[in-house]
Amino acid sequence: MTTINNALVIDAEGLDKLSCNAKADPSTGKKVVRAKTVCESGFRNVTYVRDLAPLLVGEPPALLGDDAAPNPSETALAALGSCISVGMLANATHRGVTLTKIEVEMEGDIDISAVWGVGDIPEGKVLGFTDVRCKVTLAGDADATTLQEIHDNAIAWSPVVNTFRRPAAVGSTLVVE
Repeated sequence: MTTINNALVIDAEGLDKLSCNAKADPSTGKKVVRAKTVCESGFRNVTYVRDLAPLLVGEPPALLGDDAAPNPSETALAALGSCISVGMLANATHRGVTLTKIEVEMEGDIDISAVWGVGDIPEGKVLGFTDVRCKVTLAGDADATTLQEIHDNAIAWSPVVNTFRRPAAVGSTLVVE
C-alpha cells in the first residue's frame, strides 16, 4: 500500500454505513438543524450551534461594525465553500480516490444599498446574492476526468449549493418580552 503525504481522509466505513442507511431508509436523512444567534452589542452577534464554541459574526467598519469577524454574507459564502469541500471529500472517498488538496474560493455579487431595510428600498429590489462564483482546486491520485466527476457530483448534491440555487421558505415568529 502506498502512503500519500498530506492525504485528506475521512472514515470510509462510516461513510458507507451512512450511505447504506440512507438508501435503506431515506427518512434517516431528514434532520432539523438548529442554531441560536444572540446580539452581543452593536452589530456583533454570537451564534450557538450544538455544544460547540460560539461563532462570532459581525460587520466591517464600512458597515458600522468593529471588524472582529466575518459578516453574515461572508459567513454564508464560508458555509457554501465548506459544504462543497465536504462533498468533494465524501465523493472522493466513496470512489477510493485520495485527495491531497481541496480549496474552494468563493465570491459573490450583492447589493447592500437597502441597508437592512432602512436605505434604498424600491419595490422590486433584488436582495441577497445575485451571482456567486466558486473556483475549486483539487489534487489527488486520480485523473482529471475523475476529479471533474467528483467535483460535479459534490456540486449537484450539496445542500448549501442547492439552498443558494432555490429559495427556502423562511418563517419568523416574534416573541415580545
